[in-house]
Formats: sequence, C-alpha cells, structure tokens
Amino acid sequence: MPAPLSLRRAAALGLKVAAVLAFLPPLLTRLVIGQAFFFTGRGKLQNFEGTVSFFTELGIPFPAANAAFVSRLEFYGGMLLIVGLATRLVAAGLASTMVVALLTADRQAFLDALWGVGDKILPDVTPFAYLLFLLWLIVFGPGPLSLDALVSRWLRPTPAAREAAT
Repeated sequence: MPAPLSLRRAAALGLKVAAVLAFLPPLLTRLVIGQAFFFTGRGKLQNFEGTVSFFTELGIPFPAANAAFVSRLEFYGGMLLIVGLATRLVAAGLASTMVVALLTADRQAFLDALWGVGDKILPDVTPFAYLLFLLWLIVFGPGPLSLDALVSRWLRPTPAAREAAT
C-alpha cells in the first residue's frame, strides 16, 4: 500500500528544502573552524616564545621550527578555511596538527574520554571535535559558497571547449 499523497508531498517538500539549504553545513563549519584556528594561530604568533616553550615541554622535536610552522598553518589556514580556498589541503594539514595535539598536549584527556574515565566525553576534547570537523571538510569539501567552488567552475571547460578537444 503506497503512502498517502499528503505524506509523499510533505516528504518531497522536505527534500527540496534540505537541498536548498545544503550549502549551510559546509559554510558554517568552515567559518567556525576557520575562525577558531585563525585566533589560536594568532595567539601562538603573538606569544611565540611561550609556544616554543610549550612545544619543548611536550617533547615535540625541533620546537621552534614546529611552533613557527603550526602557528602559521593555523593563522593562514584559518583564513583560507573561512574563504574556502584550498580547503581540503588546509584541512588535512590542520587535521595532522590535531592528531599531534591528541598524542601530546591532550593525550590524557583524550584517553580518559575514550575509555569513559572521569566526567569528560569525547566531544569535550577540543582537538578531537576539531579533527572530526576537519575530516568532514576533507571528505565532503568546502561546499558551493567557497572560493574553491568558484575556481572549480572557472577551470571547468565549457561545452564548446570540450567539443573542440574531441
């Protein structure tokens, strides 16, 4: 027995609304995560000696070089995420820094949350939550409201150019 017509119409309308609003999740994810990384990168650059000292305490090799790299990756990468340029590449770089953070600075909090020890759960461990959002951006991309989408449309050959190539 088929579903009632009113239910099918409601479902079709729901799908249309969802399709129209599909640009929002990647846009909002880029804006929020990009802003967070921009501000943390800026903070690391403004207190560079403190960042180097912190990296040294964590046992990260070449702390000055890694602090310079991570600070700039977060600062400039945050800006790039906000505008949606080189999104997958930037998100991959930032995801790698979140893995390092989970293995060093936030290791105990991550392990405690993972095994249910204490009162924290996995979403409470900031690098883990950021890592999930970054992985989502890597897999699904920046969305249609991004410079990546604009560049992609610009580089896409026109039908006339495709026909001339064949």
